[in-house]
Amino acid sequence: MVEHLHIYNLIATFLLLALDLLIWYFTPAILVLRRTVIRIALFLLFSWWIFAIGISPLQPSPWPDDVALNMLSTTIAVVWWFFAARTLTVAVSAMFFNRGAHGARLFQDIIGAAIFLVAIVAAAGYVMQLPVKGLLATSGGMAIVAGLALRSTLSDLFSGVVLNTTKPYEVDDYVQIDNIKGKVIDIDWRATHLMTSHGSMAVIPNAVVANAKLLNFSRPADTHGVSITLQVPADTRPGRVIEALERALQGTRQLSHSPPAKASVKKLTMEYTEYEAKGFISSMAQHTEVRNQLFDLAHRHLEAAGIKLGHTTQSLTAQAAAARDWSRQRLLLEDVKIFRSLTSVQKDQLAQEMHVVECQPDQVILEYGEVSESLMIVSTGVISLAVHDSERLVEATRMGPGEVLGEEGILADAPSRGQFRCITGCLLFRIDKTALRNYLEDIGELKSALNKLQLFRQGVRQSLLLQKPVEVKKSGFLRWLTNA
Repeated sequence: MVEHLHIYNLIATFLLLALDLLIWYFTPAILVLRRTVIRIALFLLFSWWIFAIGISPLQPSPWPDDVALNMLSTTIAVVWWFFAARTLTVAVSAMFFNRGAHGARLFQDIIGAAIFLVAIVAAAGYVMQLPVKGLLATSGGMAIVAGLALRSTLSDLFSGVVLNTTKPYEVDDYVQIDNIKGKVIDIDWRATHLMTSHGSMAVIPNAVVANAKLLNFSRPADTHGVSITLQVPADTRPGRVIEALERALQGTRQLSHSPPAKASVKKLTMEYTEYEAKGFISSMAQHTEVRNQLFDLAHRHLEAAGIKLGHTTQSLTAQAAAARDWSRQRLLLEDVKIFRSLTSVQKDQLAQEMHVVECQPDQVILEYGEVSESLMIVSTGVISLAVHDSERLVEATRMGPGEVLGEEGILADAPSRGQFRCITGCLLFRIDKTALRNYLEDIGELKSALNKLQLFRQGVRQSLLLQKPVEVKKSGFLRWLTNA
């Protein structure tokens, strides 16, 4: 009868362990404190129970003569050590480590491994009465052999410890390791995982990272450089090129004002001069978009200044030879998309109707609510387009050579939905409403192109207004602080 009672008590012990596993499994991982408290409470209950039924994890089984009871009690005592190790690991992690931080995960794993190693040695010595000194000596020899066999893996492990301690980069940073560039997806004990711009995953061992040249594009957090290089024939005066490139840099509102964007000569040869246009953006996610925009703006502003790209002048095609004799007005009509439906003769005729308008910096070309009497094409310079958000004017975009304004007044005598103001000195060409409407009546594609431009700008305006930040109402301490 007593033997059956002991067996029932031992079975109840295993049921208590199963209850612990079920509660741990079904408790949400985000409730770290609750899971930890429950685990500690169940461990204390488990310890009290096994001591109450006569089992001690510091001694061998109290029933050496009964094979079944001896096996069950020994198993429970060994399990107690592992239960204690797991509870201690969970408690240490909850107190000292943030489980969401990748940098702390490696240290958490190392501490957990050390605690379980101590638990294994203690269970072998106290419960199973094994010669611990001999076991440690044997394990030490095996550790030396394993260390020699796994020296590269251990190198990755210790390099991972150094990287997680010094933190030269973190998850979500954009980095370049030697010639591999990408976004850091994960950092584990063996390797660093990068997502490259091609959408592929690069796995770089930590030992390689520790000895590599590392460039972190995400630090400082709000300043990231973006630059383009261009080559211009050596016979072009550098001052003209730099002036055009600085206008190109002013043509995008995504570049930061501080540090200021600038253009400079990078290299000079007998055939060409290489220039660099460089600015700074607030987010690395904008890098490709802004860089592509800078190339386009640089091309347009250099073309507006009469500067050709490349090393030397190449042989001209028939169209290029004809374009060489065109006026600036005619070149703009060739490049602007809305005039592509016109024939070459119609473009020649329309070019005669274009009148030069010269504007100074900060001059308003078309005011908000004003009905434009002409369509204007930007030849040189940078223009800011600002829209009204019911309270004030907010800059929506910037315009450069080849872009047009005033289409609302041409299509329907409607007032302008934005204010157009010069950032730099600008040169524009004006086409009067009466002269242009003759072409609109005869060429449906031209009117359709102007309508599409108007709809596009309406979409930009609505998108900008939808992104207007919501005012945060101050309350409590914040209100008291601001009113003090």
